[in-house]
Amino acid sequence: MEAVFWCLTAIGILLLLIIVVLIAVTGSYPGSIKLNSSHVLISGGSSGIGLEIAKYCYQRGSNITIMARNKKKLGAAQLQIENSLPNGGLVQIVALDISDSAEEVNNEIEKVEARSGPVDILINCAGISHAEAFQTTAVDKFSNLMKVNYLGSVHCCKAVVPGMVQRRKGRIAFVSSQAGQVGVFGFSAYSASKFALRGLAETLQLELRPHNIGITISFPPDTDTEAFHIENENKPEETRLISETAGLFSAEYVAKSIVKDVLKGNFMNTIGMDGFILGHLSAGMAPCNSILHAIFQVYLMGIFRIISLCYLKSFDCIVAKCAARKSDKSE
Repeated sequence: MEAVFWCLTAIGILLLLIIVVLIAVTGSYPGSIKLNSSHVLISGGSSGIGLEIAKYCYQRGSNITIMARNKKKLGAAQLQIENSLPNGGLVQIVALDISDSAEEVNNEIEKVEARSGPVDILINCAGISHAEAFQTTAVDKFSNLMKVNYLGSVHCCKAVVPGMVQRRKGRIAFVSSQAGQVGVFGFSAYSASKFALRGLAETLQLELRPHNIGITISFPPDTDTEAFHIENENKPEETRLISETAGLFSAEYVAKSIVKDVLKGNFMNTIGMDGFILGHLSAGMAPCNSILHAIFQVYLMGIFRIISLCYLKSFDCIVAKCAARKSDKSE
Protein backbone atom coordinates (compact mmCIF):
# COMPACT_ATOMS: atom_id res chain seq x y z
CA MET A 1 0.00 0.00 0.00
CA GLU A 2 2.84 2.36 0.82
CA ALA A 3 4.40 1.77 -2.60
CA VAL A 4 1.08 2.56 -4.28
CA PHE A 5 0.74 5.74 -2.23
CA TRP A 6 4.20 7.00 -3.21
CA CYS A 7 3.59 6.05 -6.84
CA LEU A 8 0.34 8.03 -6.96
CA THR A 9 2.00 10.93 -5.17
CA ALA A 10 4.81 10.98 -7.72
CA ILE A 11 2.31 10.92 -10.59
CA GLY A 12 0.34 13.76 -9.00
CA ILE A 13 3.48 15.86 -8.54
CA LEU A 14 4.50 15.19 -12.14
CA LEU A 15 1.09 16.23 -13.47
CA LEU A 16 1.20 19.38 -11.33
CA LEU A 17 4.68 20.24 -12.64
CA ILE A 18 3.51 19.78 -16.22
CA ILE A 19 0.60 22.15 -15.61
CA VAL A 20 2.93 24.72 -14.00
CA VAL A 21 5.25 24.50 -17.01
CA LEU A 22 2.31 24.91 -19.38
CA ILE A 23 1.20 28.04 -17.52
CA ALA A 24 4.72 29.42 -17.80
CA VAL A 25 5.11 28.79 -21.54
CA THR A 26 1.57 29.50 -22.77
CA GLY A 27 1.41 32.78 -24.67
CA SER A 28 -0.52 35.79 -23.41
CA TYR A 29 -3.65 37.24 -24.98
CA PRO A 30 -3.36 40.49 -26.94
CA GLY A 31 -4.99 43.58 -25.44
CA SER A 32 -8.78 43.67 -25.41
CA ILE A 33 -10.80 44.97 -28.35
CA LYS A 34 -14.53 45.63 -28.62
CA LEU A 35 -16.96 45.65 -31.52
CA ASN A 36 -18.65 48.87 -30.46
CA SER A 37 -17.35 51.72 -32.68
CA SER A 38 -14.77 49.44 -34.31
CA HIS A 39 -14.28 49.40 -38.07
CA VAL A 40 -14.61 45.82 -39.29
CA LEU A 41 -13.48 45.00 -42.83
CA ILE A 42 -14.65 41.69 -44.31
CA SER A 43 -13.47 40.32 -47.61
CA GLY A 44 -16.04 37.99 -49.15
CA GLY A 45 -18.69 39.77 -47.10
CA SER A 46 -21.51 39.70 -49.64
CA SER A 47 -22.73 36.20 -48.76
CA GLY A 48 -22.32 33.15 -46.54
CA ILE A 49 -20.14 33.29 -43.46
CA GLY A 50 -18.76 36.73 -44.37
CA LEU A 51 -22.23 38.29 -44.54
CA GLU A 52 -23.25 36.73 -41.21
CA ILE A 53 -20.06 38.10 -39.60
CA ALA A 54 -20.90 41.53 -41.00
CA LYS A 55 -24.44 41.44 -39.57
CA TYR A 56 -23.26 40.16 -36.19
CA CYS A 57 -20.65 42.92 -35.84
CA TYR A 58 -22.98 45.63 -37.16
CA GLN A 59 -25.67 44.72 -34.63
CA ARG A 60 -23.06 45.26 -31.90
CA GLY A 61 -22.06 48.75 -32.92
CA SER A 62 -19.39 48.27 -35.57
CA ASN A 63 -18.92 50.21 -38.77
CA ILE A 64 -18.76 47.66 -41.57
CA THR A 65 -16.97 47.46 -44.91
CA ILE A 66 -17.61 44.43 -47.10
CA MET A 67 -15.59 43.60 -50.19
CA ALA A 68 -16.47 41.19 -52.99
CA ARG A 69 -16.42 40.97 -56.77
CA ASN A 70 -20.15 41.15 -57.53
CA LYS A 71 -21.50 44.70 -57.09
CA LYS A 72 -25.14 43.59 -57.31
CA LYS A 73 -24.69 41.03 -54.50
CA LEU A 74 -22.82 43.64 -52.47
CA GLY A 75 -25.75 46.06 -52.76
CA ALA A 76 -28.20 43.38 -51.60
CA ALA A 77 -25.90 42.43 -48.73
CA GLN A 78 -25.60 46.08 -47.68
CA LEU A 79 -29.39 46.32 -47.38
CA GLN A 80 -29.50 43.11 -45.31
CA ILE A 81 -26.88 44.44 -42.93
CA GLU A 82 -28.49 47.86 -42.53
CA ASN A 83 -31.97 46.34 -42.07
CA SER A 84 -30.67 44.07 -39.31
CA LEU A 85 -30.25 47.18 -37.14
CA PRO A 86 -32.02 50.30 -38.42
CA ASN A 87 -30.18 53.54 -37.63
CA GLY A 88 -26.97 51.62 -37.00
CA GLY A 89 -23.45 52.55 -38.06
CA LEU A 90 -21.92 53.05 -41.47
CA VAL A 91 -21.92 50.21 -44.00
CA GLN A 92 -19.64 50.55 -47.03
CA ILE A 93 -19.27 48.25 -50.01
CA VAL A 94 -16.23 47.78 -52.24
CA ALA A 95 -16.50 45.87 -55.52
CA LEU A 96 -13.12 44.44 -56.54
CA ASP A 97 -11.19 41.23 -56.99
CA ILE A 98 -8.75 41.20 -54.08
CA SER A 99 -6.53 38.68 -55.85
CA ASP A 100 -5.70 40.96 -58.79
CA SER A 101 -3.61 43.80 -57.39
CA ALA A 102 -2.21 44.60 -53.96
CA GLU A 103 -2.03 48.26 -54.95
CA GLU A 104 -5.70 48.40 -55.90
CA VAL A 105 -6.72 46.72 -52.64
CA ASN A 106 -4.59 49.19 -50.69
CA ASN A 107 -6.12 52.18 -52.51
CA GLU A 108 -9.68 51.01 -51.90
CA ILE A 109 -9.04 50.36 -48.22
CA GLU A 110 -7.55 53.84 -47.84
CA LYS A 111 -10.82 55.26 -49.22
CA VAL A 112 -13.06 53.39 -46.79
CA GLU A 113 -10.77 54.25 -43.87
CA ALA A 114 -11.19 57.93 -44.73
CA ARG A 115 -14.93 57.54 -44.04
CA SER A 116 -15.14 54.89 -41.29
CA GLY A 117 -11.78 55.32 -39.60
CA PRO A 118 -8.84 52.90 -39.50
CA VAL A 119 -9.59 49.21 -39.84
CA ASP A 120 -9.60 47.65 -36.35
CA ILE A 121 -10.60 44.12 -37.37
CA LEU A 122 -9.86 42.44 -40.71
CA ILE A 123 -11.72 39.22 -41.53
CA ASN A 124 -10.20 37.44 -44.53
CA CYS A 125 -13.26 35.46 -45.59
CA ALA A 126 -13.09 35.67 -49.40
CA GLY A 127 -12.50 32.31 -50.95
CA ILE A 128 -13.49 29.88 -53.65
CA SER A 129 -13.62 26.09 -53.72
CA HIS A 130 -13.13 23.39 -56.30
CA ALA A 131 -13.68 19.66 -55.79
CA GLU A 132 -12.23 17.29 -58.37
CA ALA A 133 -9.78 14.40 -58.43
CA PHE A 134 -6.17 15.51 -58.87
CA GLN A 135 -5.62 13.75 -62.19
CA THR A 136 -8.41 15.65 -63.92
CA THR A 137 -7.95 19.02 -62.18
CA ALA A 138 -6.53 21.59 -64.61
CA VAL A 139 -3.32 23.31 -63.54
CA ASP A 140 -4.92 26.75 -63.77
CA LYS A 141 -7.37 25.69 -61.03
CA PHE A 142 -4.46 25.34 -58.60
CA SER A 143 -3.19 28.78 -59.58
CA ASN A 144 -6.63 30.43 -59.33
CA LEU A 145 -7.45 29.00 -55.91
CA MET A 146 -4.07 30.04 -54.56
CA LYS A 147 -4.53 33.56 -55.92
CA VAL A 148 -7.97 34.06 -54.38
CA ASN A 149 -7.73 32.06 -51.15
CA TYR A 150 -4.14 32.91 -50.25
CA LEU A 151 -2.84 35.95 -52.15
CA GLY A 152 -6.13 37.80 -51.69
CA SER A 153 -5.62 37.55 -47.93
CA VAL A 154 -2.01 38.68 -48.28
CA HIS A 155 -3.12 41.77 -50.21
CA CYS A 156 -5.67 42.75 -47.56
CA CYS A 157 -3.19 42.23 -44.73
CA LYS A 158 -0.57 44.32 -46.52
CA ALA A 159 -3.05 47.18 -46.60
CA VAL A 160 -4.04 47.19 -42.91
CA VAL A 161 -1.02 45.90 -40.98
CA PRO A 162 1.10 49.11 -41.13
CA GLY A 163 -1.72 51.15 -39.56
CA MET A 164 -2.40 48.51 -36.91
CA VAL A 165 1.29 48.42 -35.99
CA GLN A 166 1.40 52.20 -35.72
CA ARG A 167 -1.69 52.27 -33.47
CA ARG A 168 -0.63 49.14 -31.56
CA LYS A 169 -4.11 47.74 -31.93
CA GLY A 170 -5.91 45.31 -34.20
CA ARG A 171 -7.20 41.86 -35.03
CA ILE A 172 -6.75 39.81 -38.20
CA ALA A 173 -8.66 36.61 -38.92
CA PHE A 174 -8.26 34.05 -41.68
CA VAL A 175 -11.14 31.75 -42.60
CA SER A 176 -9.51 28.50 -43.65
CA SER A 177 -11.33 25.14 -43.56
CA GLN A 178 -11.11 21.73 -41.99
CA ALA A 179 -9.68 20.87 -45.42
CA GLY A 180 -6.87 23.20 -44.38
CA GLN A 181 -6.00 20.81 -41.54
CA VAL A 182 -6.32 17.45 -43.25
CA GLY A 183 -6.12 16.40 -46.88
CA VAL A 184 -9.48 15.38 -48.33
CA PHE A 185 -10.13 13.40 -51.50
CA GLY A 186 -10.91 15.80 -54.36
CA PHE A 187 -9.53 18.88 -52.60
CA SER A 188 -5.92 18.80 -53.83
CA ALA A 189 -6.15 22.39 -55.11
CA TYR A 190 -8.48 23.70 -52.40
CA SER A 191 -6.71 22.09 -49.42
CA ALA A 192 -3.32 23.40 -50.54
CA SER A 193 -4.59 26.99 -50.64
CA LYS A 194 -6.22 26.66 -47.22
CA PHE A 195 -3.14 25.01 -45.68
CA ALA A 196 -1.14 28.02 -46.91
CA LEU A 197 -3.24 30.33 -44.73
CA ARG A 198 -2.13 28.37 -41.66
CA GLY A 199 1.53 29.11 -42.38
CA LEU A 200 0.78 32.79 -42.97
CA ALA A 201 -1.25 33.06 -39.76
CA GLU A 202 1.41 31.38 -37.60
CA THR A 203 4.11 33.66 -38.98
CA LEU A 204 2.07 36.84 -38.58
CA GLN A 205 1.17 36.08 -34.98
CA LEU A 206 4.87 35.81 -34.16
CA GLU A 207 5.72 39.06 -35.96
CA LEU A 208 2.72 41.10 -34.82
CA ARG A 209 2.24 39.93 -31.22
CA PRO A 210 4.74 42.55 -29.91
CA HIS A 211 2.51 45.21 -31.51
CA ASN A 212 -0.62 44.04 -29.66
CA ILE A 213 -2.22 42.61 -32.80
CA GLY A 214 -4.09 39.34 -32.43
CA ILE A 215 -4.24 36.71 -35.17
CA THR A 216 -6.99 34.10 -35.46
CA ILE A 217 -7.35 31.28 -37.96
CA SER A 218 -10.68 29.51 -38.28
CA PHE A 219 -11.22 25.97 -39.55
CA PRO A 220 -14.97 25.67 -40.23
CA PRO A 221 -16.56 22.41 -41.41
CA ASP A 222 -19.21 22.28 -44.14
CA THR A 223 -21.40 25.36 -43.73
CA ASP A 224 -24.94 25.80 -45.02
CA THR A 225 -24.36 28.51 -47.63
CA GLU A 226 -25.32 29.04 -51.25
CA ALA A 227 -21.74 28.37 -52.34
CA PHE A 228 -21.72 25.05 -50.46
CA HIS A 229 -24.85 23.83 -52.23
CA ILE A 230 -23.52 24.87 -55.63
CA GLU A 231 -20.25 23.04 -54.88
CA ASN A 232 -22.19 19.92 -53.85
CA GLU A 233 -23.81 19.65 -57.28
CA ASN A 234 -20.54 18.57 -58.90
CA LYS A 235 -18.58 17.28 -55.91
CA PRO A 236 -17.06 13.79 -56.23
CA GLU A 237 -18.96 11.21 -54.21
CA GLU A 238 -15.85 10.46 -52.12
CA THR A 239 -15.45 14.13 -51.20
CA ARG A 240 -19.10 14.48 -50.23
CA LEU A 241 -19.15 11.36 -48.05
CA ILE A 242 -15.92 12.29 -46.26
CA SER A 243 -17.03 15.89 -45.67
CA GLU A 244 -20.38 14.77 -44.25
CA THR A 245 -18.65 13.07 -41.31
CA ALA A 246 -18.11 16.48 -39.67
CA GLY A 247 -21.74 17.59 -40.05
CA LEU A 248 -23.30 20.73 -41.51
CA PHE A 249 -23.44 24.00 -39.57
CA SER A 250 -25.36 27.24 -40.15
CA ALA A 251 -23.43 30.26 -41.39
CA GLU A 252 -24.78 32.29 -38.45
CA TYR A 253 -23.42 29.79 -35.91
CA VAL A 254 -20.00 29.69 -37.58
CA ALA A 255 -19.85 33.49 -37.83
CA LYS A 256 -20.58 33.99 -34.11
CA SER A 257 -17.94 31.43 -33.16
CA ILE A 258 -15.30 33.13 -35.30
CA VAL A 259 -16.01 36.63 -33.99
CA LYS A 260 -15.96 35.52 -30.35
CA ASP A 261 -12.51 33.94 -30.73
CA VAL A 262 -11.25 36.99 -32.65
CA LEU A 263 -12.32 39.29 -29.83
CA LYS A 264 -10.72 37.02 -27.21
CA GLY A 265 -7.49 36.89 -29.20
CA ASN A 266 -7.54 33.09 -29.54
CA PHE A 267 -5.23 31.89 -32.30
CA MET A 268 -7.33 28.91 -33.35
CA ASN A 269 -11.07 28.77 -33.92
CA THR A 270 -12.78 25.41 -34.38
CA ILE A 271 -16.44 24.44 -34.72
CA GLY A 272 -18.14 21.28 -33.48
CA MET A 273 -16.73 18.22 -31.72
CA ASP A 274 -14.89 16.96 -34.80
CA GLY A 275 -13.40 20.43 -35.19
CA PHE A 276 -12.35 20.47 -31.54
CA ILE A 277 -10.54 17.13 -31.89
CA LEU A 278 -8.94 18.04 -35.20
CA GLY A 279 -7.86 21.45 -33.93
CA HIS A 280 -6.04 20.07 -30.92
CA LEU A 281 -4.68 17.11 -32.84
CA SER A 282 -3.18 19.34 -35.54
CA ALA A 283 -1.91 21.99 -33.11
CA GLY A 284 1.72 21.10 -33.83
CA MET A 285 3.85 24.24 -33.41
CA ALA A 286 0.84 26.57 -33.46
CA PRO A 287 0.74 29.19 -30.70
CA CYS A 288 -1.56 28.66 -27.74
CA ASN A 289 -2.72 31.41 -25.40
CA SER A 290 -5.21 29.29 -23.46
CA ILE A 291 -3.89 27.18 -20.59
CA LEU A 292 -7.01 24.99 -20.82
CA HIS A 293 -6.35 24.28 -24.50
CA ALA A 294 -2.69 23.58 -23.74
CA ILE A 295 -3.70 21.00 -21.11
CA PHE A 296 -6.11 19.36 -23.58
CA GLN A 297 -3.38 19.15 -26.21
CA VAL A 298 -0.85 17.59 -23.86
CA TYR A 299 -3.09 15.08 -22.09
CA LEU A 300 -5.49 14.13 -24.90
CA MET A 301 -3.13 14.00 -27.88
CA GLY A 302 -2.72 10.22 -27.68
CA ILE A 303 -6.46 9.60 -27.47
CA PHE A 304 -7.16 12.04 -30.30
CA ARG A 305 -4.53 10.33 -32.45
CA ILE A 306 -6.30 7.00 -32.02
CA ILE A 307 -9.58 8.65 -32.99
CA SER A 308 -7.94 10.22 -36.05
CA LEU A 309 -6.61 6.86 -37.21
CA CYS A 310 -10.15 5.49 -37.04
CA TYR A 311 -11.38 8.41 -39.15
CA LEU A 312 -8.59 7.92 -41.70
CA LYS A 313 -9.45 4.23 -41.92
CA SER A 314 -13.08 5.11 -42.60
CA PHE A 315 -11.98 7.58 -45.29
CA ASP A 316 -9.90 4.83 -46.93
CA CYS A 317 -12.96 2.56 -46.88
CA ILE A 318 -15.13 5.25 -48.48
CA VAL A 319 -12.61 5.78 -51.28
CA ALA A 320 -12.20 2.03 -51.82
CA LYS A 321 -15.98 1.42 -52.00
CA CYS A 322 -16.46 4.27 -54.46
CA ALA A 323 -13.59 2.97 -56.60
CA ALA A 324 -15.14 -0.51 -56.59
CA ARG A 325 -18.53 0.86 -57.71
CA LYS A 326 -16.90 2.82 -60.53
CA SER A 327 -15.01 -0.28 -61.60
CA ASP A 328 -18.23 -2.36 -61.66
CA LYS A 329 -19.99 0.25 -63.78
CA SER A 330 -17.15 0.40 -66.30
CA GLU A 331 -17.17 -3.36 -66.88
